[in-house]
Amino acid sequence: MKKNKPTIHEIARLLNIDSSTVSRALNNSNLVTQKTKDKVLKKAKEIGYQRNLLASNLRKSKSNTIGVIVPRISRHFFSSTIAGIEEASYAQGYNVIICQSMEKLEREIKIVNNLISNRVDGILVSVSMETTEDTHLKQFDLSNIPLVFFDRALSEMPNSKVLIDSIKASYDVTQHLIDQGCRKIVHIGGPATLDIYKDRFKGYKQALQENNLPFEENRVYTSALNEQEGRKIIKTLIDLGIEFDGIFSANDLAAIGAIKYLKSVGIKVPQDVAVAGFSNEPISEAIEPSLTTVDQSGYEIGRIACNLLLDRISRTDNESAIAKSVTLSPTLIIRESSKRKK
Repeated sequence: MKKNKPTIHEIARLLNIDSSTVSRALNNSNLVTQKTKDKVLKKAKEIGYQRNLLASNLRKSKSNTIGVIVPRISRHFFSSTIAGIEEASYAQGYNVIICQSMEKLEREIKIVNNLISNRVDGILVSVSMETTEDTHLKQFDLSNIPLVFFDRALSEMPNSKVLIDSIKASYDVTQHLIDQGCRKIVHIGGPATLDIYKDRFKGYKQALQENNLPFEENRVYTSALNEQEGRKIIKTLIDLGIEFDGIFSANDLAAIGAIKYLKSVGIKVPQDVAVAGFSNEPISEAIEPSLTTVDQSGYEIGRIACNLLLDRISRTDNESAIAKSVTLSPTLIIRESSKRKK
């Protein structure tokens, strides 16, 4: 037979006091003497009593839980942000519910509804590639649940956000390729509906313009930014006879796909084509040649975003409702895939 969990009523019976007194003692009420508190805590420990924190928090209209929505946990950048989020939330006594949209809007909408039903105190979101409207995310505001964006944000929503300077990062990458002698640089970007990929395209184009290099639309591709897409795009360029001597991909996975295809058809990297990615995935250092990329400070983005959210949750004054935008500086990591000049 399954043994029932110890209750405050059992503690009260063993100590021969009222259950209301036990409850006050466990909640450290000033209405109970320290001597009684010590007796109650000692007996609770003896019989293995554990407080029902969920029920207690719900009575206070608070769950001490925040929700996190990321596109894919398997991506190193997002696992890094989650590490930063969990570190910051743990320090302030909060639990974290982690959900992944798998880059699907429909799944993201279902997650939003589930998190609201689970009464989370706040939400951290990096939207999916398919997210082009904000109706579902506005449900958090309607439910009085604070929301903070990180990495991928919707510009039309006036919520706090923590981002990396994608324009500068992409400018730096493209300028590096130009400095290595590249003059015909391909850009593999993400969906133009998201600001983060618009900005990476802007940085690329700005670097070309400032170096008096022509911008050619047939060297710009929008994709889902996976390895298969990287291979496919480079094959298409070669089949069409479009010349290129450099590739800047808006993430590492597509860049790795490009490198693998180039090598498979006998094109040398970086001698014939220099390649750079974005996000500093662990595999980017392990492949041959190692991939030039941009580190996005995932841990810091997660930590800062979480602290912004928890500050918003803990405050009730009007100032706490003012949106804050934090932009972190990128770090260009130069590796063998782009080193054409000694």
